[in-house]
Amino acid sequence: MKQTISEAPLDSKEFFYFRKKLGKTQKQMAQLLGTSIKAVHSYEQGWRGVPAHVERQLIFLVASVREGKRNQKQCWVTKKCPPDRKRRCPAWEFQAGNLCWFICGTICEGTLQENWREKIKICRSCEVLSSIIEGLEGDS
Repeated sequence: MKQTISEAPLDSKEFFYFRKKLGKTQKQMAQLLGTSIKAVHSYEQGWRGVPAHVERQLIFLVASVREGKRNQKQCWVTKKCPPDRKRRCPAWEFQAGNLCWFICGTICEGTLQENWREKIKICRSCEVLSSIIEGLEGDS
């Protein structure tokens, strides 16, 4: 099953899919995310929206698993950022072009986003993050 990440906040199906791809039980996932088992169950059932901090942590864990399996281009290479934009961007400053989606304050699409929800909406449609998520289909 090919999994793509949507522009909407993380939904119950994506949460469940990512947990399974990480090979974690609900209890283990709750421990990793610093939340309760009941919260994890609620996210997967769709009874509760996935908070931004939990979404960010989950995508980080998924990306960490993927990072060891492939050598990803830096975001500024993929996005062909002009030198002046790169110099102002925290992803460049910290040489974290494979974690650009995780770092707030990046200059994606030429503008600075004010919060995580605005940022992840752009990141979800970007090839840098989508290559990480879509690459999960071949992982076991």
